[in-house]
Amino acid sequence: MKLPKEIKKIVLMYSGGLDTSVMLTWLKEHYPGCEVIAVAGDVGQGMELEGLEEKALATGASKLYVLDLREEFVHDFIWPTLKAGARYEREYLLGTAFARPVIAKGVADIARKEGADAICHGCTGKGNDQVRFELTFKHFCPGMHIIAPWRSWEIKSRDDAIAYAEAHNIPLKINRDTNYSKDKNIWHLSHEGLDLEDPANEAPLGKPGFLELGVRPEDAPDTPTYVTIDFKQGIPVALDGETLDGVTLIERLNAIGGANGVGIDDLVENRLVGMKSRGVYENPAGRILYKAHDVLETITLDRDTQHYKELIAARYGELVYFGQWYTPLREALDAFVDSTQRNVTGEVKIKLYKGNITSAGVTSPNSLWSEAFATFNEDDVYDQGDSAGFINLFGLSMRMQGMLREFGE
Repeated sequence: MKLPKEIKKIVLMYSGGLDTSVMLTWLKEHYPGCEVIAVAGDVGQGMELEGLEEKALATGASKLYVLDLREEFVHDFIWPTLKAGARYEREYLLGTAFARPVIAKGVADIARKEGADAICHGCTGKGNDQVRFELTFKHFCPGMHIIAPWRSWEIKSRDDAIAYAEAHNIPLKINRDTNYSKDKNIWHLSHEGLDLEDPANEAPLGKPGFLELGVRPEDAPDTPTYVTIDFKQGIPVALDGETLDGVTLIERLNAIGGANGVGIDDLVENRLVGMKSRGVYENPAGRILYKAHDVLETITLDRDTQHYKELIAARYGELVYFGQWYTPLREALDAFVDSTQRNVTGEVKIKLYKGNITSAGVTSPNSLWSEAFATFNEDDVYDQGDSAGFINLFGLSMRMQGMLREFGE
């Protein structure tokens, strides 16, 4: 998008990380006299927000908004995605992907409130996040100008960005040796870059400071930990018998799961823009909740609904990954998913042991499992002789093909 000649006020999506720290100063240099308002979205990154206001103001921002988006993030984004069973390419639990639209929505609200001329983000031209942010902006503030410095500025690498920060006395929490690209929220922590870029390299899980949400499986306790999770219509509502809000439940499961070495995923994924990218993800609570939800659905969904929902889950995962949260299709899929979750209520017991997550029992008042029908012992509800006629009808087309092959030769 061609920018107007004069921009008087810019809202910068600000995390205090390498890119946006440099960007704040860069905007002041390249848009002289322009007011830059920094906006940070709190989606559970915790200590990363400490000292953010002082840093933002010291490097050129006129003010900083810190938006507490945690409850909205969990209720409106994480729970719908969990209920759908959505994953991208079977494994990725969408931790970065579904955090982007809630942050962008908050930024768009501030941009409108402040009467900004443009929104600036720190995404590279190679990544998925530029799409996720800008599609959300198109939904909430379609006329807003977008500034994306990574597409045009003289800085070409993270090393260049560090050099710029050093030259302009911009404080950073990283250096060239710890320069992994990380994204943290209440749901996950991602690691990319440096030695992780090559899939041939084993992830340095034992490197001090690499893992932040837990430990390596081999360093986990030698005895298993059990947790019980209660669901109501597909949403987790209690942990070990204690009713909890979503934010607290996820935080506690992260601590429990991390201590047991669960939820560490090393993935190569197909980015929206085309290339393959390797990342290491920590999502202990996410892995536990997905496992528990899957287990509960095995006894509460009928076969055809369960199988068709698996197809919906894959498409839902693509929509989230591609930044298409605010679309009619995602809303329509939510309506389908919500209808499937009416009976997904019950209790799931999960066993955690050295990186493994296994079911240790499941119950539901809406269970479709019946001992009378499933038993291998004698019963009086199922006539096994009926199966012969069923097989004859179910296999009729196969029989006809066999007859044609046998007598047609």
